[in-house]
Amino acid sequence: MKKLLIVCGPTATGKTKLGIRLAKKYNGEIVSADSRQVYKEMDIITGKDLPVKLQIHPPANGSKAQSIKKNLNFYLFQNIPVWGLDLITPDQEFSVAHFVKFADKVINNIWEKGKLPIIVGGSGFWIRTLLEGSDSIKIPPDWKLRKQLNKLSTKQLREKLKKLTPERWEKMNRSDRNNPRRLIRAIEINKSQKLKVKSQKFNSKPITKDIFIVGLKTKDYKNLYQKIDKRVDKRIKKGAEKEIKDLIKQGYSWDLPSFSASGYRLWKDYFEKRKNIKETIQSWKFSEHKLARGQIVFFKKMKNITWFDINQTGVVKRIEKKVRQWYSVNC
Repeated sequence: MKKLLIVCGPTATGKTKLGIRLAKKYNGEIVSADSRQVYKEMDIITGKDLPVKLQIHPPANGSKAQSIKKNLNFYLFQNIPVWGLDLITPDQEFSVAHFVKFADKVINNIWEKGKLPIIVGGSGFWIRTLLEGSDSIKIPPDWKLRKQLNKLSTKQLREKLKKLTPERWEKMNRSDRNNPRRLIRAIEINKSQKLKVKSQKFNSKPITKDIFIVGLKTKDYKNLYQKIDKRVDKRIKKGAEKEIKDLIKQGYSWDLPSFSASGYRLWKDYFEKRKNIKETIQSWKFSEHKLARGQIVFFKKMKNITWFDINQTGVVKRIEKKVRQWYSVNC
């Protein structure tokens, strides 16, 4: 049976550390589901903590493995392969459709090697779409429409979407309603469907039926915020400001989708002298707090997640026991 393990939850709950631990125990490889870490040179603020050595993708037996591009590489974290980092430059597009296509190939490659693929990340929309598919994923971008919509404020986009399709608006969570890119995509999909553009599920069949989803959560928001704040302070010391400067010097602009990630675009006010460094750091921390709350809300709506409170004594041992019970069936 082709098994797939998923570790998900809000930022700063220890997903990567747990994923590496489980990969060591069950001969696994990690597939990152982090929409911020696909970009090259955006390392410190996204918290990649990259190892020194980049590994070239080794060829595997079987024709399916050859479908993965030769230049697709992975990083080794404590001798565990981690896929999905540094896939594109900051000015390139990487949508959920790109992620599903990428993850599908990598997961099958891992299975061919007789190993366990472990999806690790906080990008809930990516994980849900990989598992369930999406009716709209095949609708191509309408660049002309996007250019027009990018001129509108978030409030104007909300009003436009509500008028066009109240049903779609009602299904959106708080995070979706505050995300200009998702609002624009929803409007784009509505326009395309009205033009009778064919849409079908990218993932019409489940990638596998044997899936176990570990969800990391906490009831102690104060403790979670403290962890987030410490991580932000650490990234400041590592050179977050310099990372932004270097990206801008290379010609990357504030309006790129890659800069919409928490921790990037809010630096614009600092560089344009509208905020000082202290205000910028605090804004970054609040932005990360908001991200965590949005992730919690999103994952709570997903089905079949087995939740574990990270603050409970012995939680890692309990997770390992549950995973072992699942993994041992039909293995």
